[in-house]
Amino acid sequence: MEAIQNFDFSILNFIQEHFRCGFLDAVLGFLSYAGNAGIIWIVAAVVMLFFKKTRAAGVIALAAMGAAYLLGDWVIKPLVQRPRPFRVDSELNMFLNSELPIKKPGHYSFPSGHSAVAVAFFTVLVAKHKRLALIALVPVLLMMFSRLYNYVHFPTDILCGALLGVLVALLVLMIFRKTKLEGRLSPQK
Repeated sequence: MEAIQNFDFSILNFIQEHFRCGFLDAVLGFLSYAGNAGIIWIVAAVVMLFFKKTRAAGVIALAAMGAAYLLGDWVIKPLVQRPRPFRVDSELNMFLNSELPIKKPGHYSFPSGHSAVAVAFFTVLVAKHKRLALIALVPVLLMMFSRLYNYVHFPTDILCGALLGVLVALLVLMIFRKTKLEGRLSPQK
């Protein structure tokens, strides 16, 4: 675990040393806040509900995001109890006892809930509406990067959160297909 943590800190510190600037503080701080509770992705999925062509994808995305959030934040985080980077006592920690560019989150780090929810949303879009997925790709990647930039997640938190989002979304997509719920929500092509 120490080797993984040292690797994680080396990436976090590289980001701090090479990317930190006022402009990115503002943009990536906003993106981090927009991802709190998955709000930006929930709004996007709700908008999809208003259009017949995207209604099924909106419902599936909401289900996948909800499942990813519950599994990540209510099951895995309490089991693993990994502290956030800014709380880890290490000589590699650039923010121990310092202020972060955003308000310090109060719960555990692993896996990243922001990443799990964003990637669950993105995975549903890839499966159902590839053009919309292309539009969402950059905001999803920036959301995940913002968590590293703001020193509130380790890279392995982000990767595992993304993996959780993909797996949950694929499971939810399969359930909607097998139960034929998907066909009842949107017209057939």
